[in-house]
Amino acid sequence: MAFSADVKRELCRPGIRRKCCAQAEAYGVLLFCGAFHPRQARIATECGALKERLPLLFRKAFKLSFDQVPEPGEGKGIFLMEDPAKLRAVFHAFDLEWDGAVSLHINLALLEEEHCRTAFLRGAFLAGGSVTDPMKGYHLELATSHYHVGRELPALLREAGFEPKETERKGNRVVYFKHSDHIEDFLTYLGAPVAAMAVMNAKLERDLQGRVNRQVNCDSANLDKTVAAAREQLAAIERLREAGRLDALPDKLREAARLRVDNPELNLAQLGALCDPPVSKPAFSHRMRKLMELAGSAEPS
Repeated sequence: MAFSADVKRELCRPGIRRKCCAQAEAYGVLLFCGAFHPRQARIATECGALKERLPLLFRKAFKLSFDQVPEPGEGKGIFLMEDPAKLRAVFHAFDLEWDGAVSLHINLALLEEEHCRTAFLRGAFLAGGSVTDPMKGYHLELATSHYHVGRELPALLREAGFEPKETERKGNRVVYFKHSDHIEDFLTYLGAPVAAMAVMNAKLERDLQGRVNRQVNCDSANLDKTVAAAREQLAAIERLREAGRLDALPDKLREAARLRVDNPELNLAQLGALCDPPVSKPAFSHRMRKLMELAGSAEPS
């Protein structure tokens, strides 16, 4: 989760200026946090930067403080709001029904402005998002326990120009991206260009390594073929020698046999270049095939 933590730290760096965006970001946090209902808002996080940001965010958005904040230090911290008056104010700010039986939805009327949609999605990722280290794979997701929120989020993302996928896992609705380009674009949209560049660089590095590996495998396969062919040719020449037929061959074939015996590590093109005069790879290959055919007829029946 180190890369996710880096992304969240980057997203927490910008200041909180507009009240509308502060409310939108807090809205995203609450709909994708551990619990949000008329009796409690509970936000759990291990991100130190988010621990510092949340009190400032809620003060800017609602002029409210949490009833409980985590102690400074490493590890998971819990932010709690249980005061009914504070919770009622938060629900009122989002025009949500003050009824525990009513399922939560995304109030799209609050996210008409592009900057507010961006802030909302940033808050959603900070509370319920994760992204895989791009050196290991490509996967970014947003998870929420609120069914309707999870069903409405893809529509919001499509309005912003993204094409997410959806699934359900352990009772949570999960919206995710699997392509590096989509993850790069989404991280840039949220306000994490450094993380987006890291995804791009990782993709380039993986692609380059893949091309190198394919070339090495191809070269290795070609080398194996060259070695196997050379062994067969050397064995054929030895059979001709044992049969006493090598010295009686035409000059060009004797030259080809001598060059092959003296240079077992070279390929046919390199051997052809050593001939006097030099010949092409097809011409030298023809001489080798002729030697192989003669060696076959030299074998005892």
